Amino acid sequence: MDLGIRGKRALVCASSKGLGRGCAAALAEAGVDLVMNARGAGALEAAAADIRAAHQVGVVTVAGDITTGAGRAAVLAHGPFDILVTNAGGPPPGLWSDWSREDFLRAIDANMLTPIALMQAVLPGMMAKGWGRVVNITSVSVKAPVAVLGLSNTARAGLTGFVAGTARQVASKGVTINNLLPGSHATDRAIALDGAVVRARGITMEEAIAERSATIPAGRYGTAAEFGATCAFLCSSHAGFIVGQNILLDGGATNATL
Repeated sequence: MDLGIRGKRALVCASSKGLGRGCAAALAEAGVDLVMNARGAGALEAAAADIRAAHQVGVVTVAGDITTGAGRAAVLAHGPFDILVTNAGGPPPGLWSDWSREDFLRAIDANMLTPIALMQAVLPGMMAKGWGRVVNITSVSVKAPVAVLGLSNTARAGLTGFVAGTARQVASKGVTINNLLPGSHATDRAIALDGAVVRARGITMEEAIAERSATIPAGRYGTAAEFGATCAFLCSSHAGFIVGQNILLDGGATNATL
């Protein structure tokens, strides 16, 4: 399918690896020029080189922490953007009784206020042009809270509330905002979470992965490529009637009717 976005320009955050890279690669395959961001310059440049070679699109790299004002200013300087994909590493797992006010503020700053700031920066330009796409990578915990991810549950639920109202205010201008809610995917984040289970229970990594896979009706972890393909469709010319939605990509793990 031709996604109808060849020649558009996208900012994809935290895109040197994992789900962000999957989104960047899928957009590049559709002919979108990229501004890629991540904190680690080495991994970012390697990912960009691979994408340039595979898809012959323009790729600008901006190494820096997107959760800081300086980091956001550095990437936004390469706009304007037709497409924004927000993404940032999730807070660490833990126990509700151990988290301090500072822990919550860090999580909210990274996983709620940062994507909000990016949207506030790019939405006016998108609205003026009459076309734009925003996809926020959040978490399955928005639909089904994960006890050990209370920091993530809190911050991402706040972002979801912001998107719910804002998406409906900008839709008449040809701009859509939606959220992608990943479950277990074969990324560094999954390795970190599985590693915590390994340490807590004294089992092997293989056992931890097998246990979690058994809770997923699809029987496996998702891939960055299939996640990216979903993101690219939401950014396409065909997705203009999808507004303010929270789309699960969890292999059926969330046991819900609606």
